[in-house]
Amino acid sequence: MRSSNYDKFPFVPVAASAEACQTGWAAITSVLQAALLAAPAAPGQPLVLAVECYPGTDLGQLQQALTQALQPAQCLVANDLYYPAAKIDALVAGPLTDDPVFGRLNGLTISDFIDPQRLRAVQATLAAAAGELVLVLGTGATLVCPNPSVLVYADLARWEIQQRQRRGEIANLGSENFTEKASLKYKRAFFVDWRAADRLKKQALPRADFLLDTNDPAAPKLISGADLRAGLAATVRRPFRVVPFFDPGPWGGQWLREVIDLPDGPANYAWGFDCVPEENSLLLGFGAARVEIPSIDLVFAHPRELLGEAVHGRFGTEFPIRFDFLDTMGGGNLSLQVHPLTEYAQDHFGLAYTQDESYYMLAAEPGANVYLGLKENADFPAMLADLQRAQDDPAAPFPAAEYINEFPARPHDHFLIPAGTVHCSGANGVVLEISATPFIFTFKLWDWERLGLDGRPRPIHLAHGAANIQPDRTTAWVEQNLVNQIEPVASGPGWREERTGLHEREFIETRRHWFTDLVPHHTLGGVQVLNLVQGAEAIVESPSGAFEPFVVHYAETFIVPAAVGAYTIRPHGPAAGTECATMKAYVRT
Repeated sequence: MRSSNYDKFPFVPVAASAEACQTGWAAITSVLQAALLAAPAAPGQPLVLAVECYPGTDLGQLQQALTQALQPAQCLVANDLYYPAAKIDALVAGPLTDDPVFGRLNGLTISDFIDPQRLRAVQATLAAAAGELVLVLGTGATLVCPNPSVLVYADLARWEIQQRQRRGEIANLGSENFTEKASLKYKRAFFVDWRAADRLKKQALPRADFLLDTNDPAAPKLISGADLRAGLAATVRRPFRVVPFFDPGPWGGQWLREVIDLPDGPANYAWGFDCVPEENSLLLGFGAARVEIPSIDLVFAHPRELLGEAVHGRFGTEFPIRFDFLDTMGGGNLSLQVHPLTEYAQDHFGLAYTQDESYYMLAAEPGANVYLGLKENADFPAMLADLQRAQDDPAAPFPAAEYINEFPARPHDHFLIPAGTVHCSGANGVVLEISATPFIFTFKLWDWERLGLDGRPRPIHLAHGAANIQPDRTTAWVEQNLVNQIEPVASGPGWREERTGLHEREFIETRRHWFTDLVPHHTLGGVQVLNLVQGAEAIVESPSGAFEPFVVHYAETFIVPAAVGAYTIRPHGPAAGTECATMKAYVRT
C-alpha cells in the first residue's frame, strides 16, 4: 500500500471568480427574476419560465422554491400529463423484458409517456394565460412549451440518481415503484428513462438559457447557458478527468480504500468507475464553486472535437472506451463470466457493439491469478452440465479447476478478453479494466457459492452464457493470443513504447509507455484515454502552449480529446527522476 495523492474531485477551470455561479435558491431565483424581466411576453402570449428536468430531479423542492419566489399565476408540471403508471408500465414492459438484469435498447421518447389529450388541454390553458407568468417544469417541460421566454435545464448526475434510487426517494419515470429493488430501478433507468431523457436533452440543452445543478438539494447551483457552453468548449481543448465514484461488492477488496483514501464506512470497495462518461460526472470550476454535470453532456455537445471524426462517425454520441477498477485485494474472486458476441448483442439487446475488454494488473499479491479460457480438451457439454448443477444445487459447487485456465497475475500483466471468452479475476489483485462501453451486459456463469450484498443469490445467466462461450479458446490459443501480447513499438531518449493489445477482434488499441523523461504523444484525430499505472505523478503539456499544464497522479485516468493533437507527458514532482508508465487506449481506425 502507498499514501494517496489521488484527486477524487477533479475539475475543469472555467472562470477565476465564483460570480458566474449562483448558489442557493435566493440567489438563483433573483437571477431568474431578472431574466424574466428582460424577456417580456409578446402581445397576447404568456411569460413562460420552463424548467426541463432530468429524471430523478426533486420536482417538489423545485416547484416550491420557484413558486414561492416568483409567484407565477400558474404552475404546470409536465409529469402530471403522463399516462397512468399502469399504462406506462405496460409500455416499457417489452423493452425491459422479464430478465432481472438485461433489457433491450429501444426508441422510446418522453413524448411516448405523455397523454396527448392532457397535453392539448394544458397547452390551451397556457395559451389563454396572456400576459401572465407561467411556470412549466418537469421531464417534458419543453414539450409542453417548446419556445418559453426563459429556458432552464435542471440536470442530475446518474450516480446521484442511483443513490436516490437506493434510498427509496425516487421512482422511475412515470412509475410508482418507490419500493422496488434498486437494481430493477437502475435497469429501467438504463434502458428506458435515461435513453428517452437524453434524446430530449440533446434538443433542449444547447438552447438553454441556464443550467441548474440539482445534485445537492441543500446547495443548488445555477450558471448561464453561455457559461455552460464556454466550459464545455474549453474542456474539449485540453486533457481532463471525470469525477470517479466507488462502490462495494460481494468480492471487493481494500486496495482502493488505501490508495484512493476512501471512507471507512463500507466493508470493501469492489468497483472504481474512473472513466465511464455515460455515468461519471464532470465538474466545472467557477472560482471555488463547482458545478456538477453528467459528463455525457460533453459528448452530446462536442462529439467531433472530443471523439474525432472517424470515431464519431462510427459511434455517434457515445463514448466507446471505458476504464474502471476491480479490487479483489483481500477480497474474493469475481464471478465467472462471459460477454456476448457482437451478433448476439445485436439480436438480443439491440446493441451496436459488445463489451470486449481486458484486464491490466495494477497490483497483485503473490499467488494472484486470472481465470481465462478453457483448458485443453475440456468437455464443454460436461462443463455446462456442471454449471447448471451448481446453479440448481448449492451443495454441488462448480469444479472450476477442471475446466478453466488459471494464469498467474503479476503487476503490469495484461490479459485480453474478447467477447465469448470465459474469464474472471481471482482474489488479491487490482485490475484496471479497459473495455468497450456496453458495461451492463455480463453473463454470470457461477458466483463461487456467494450471496450478493443484499443477502440474496446474484442473477446467473447460464443460457445466455452457454450461447456465447467459445469452446475453442483453450489453453494454447489463450497463451498465444490473450496473455501478455506485448510488442516493442518505438523508443526515444528516456522512453519506450509497447503495444499490449487488444486482440484483433476488439476495436480498442492499447499502448504502454515507460518513461523517465518527456514522451511525445499525438491524438492522431481520435480520442485517447490514459492511466498513470506507475509513478507518483506526471505532467501533461502542450508543445505549443495550447492548454495549461495538467498534473495527473498514480492510478488516475484522464481523457485527451481528439482536438488536442500533440501533447507530451513526463515525470513530475515526487516522480521526477523515477520511471513512470502510462497505459493508453484508443479506437483503431
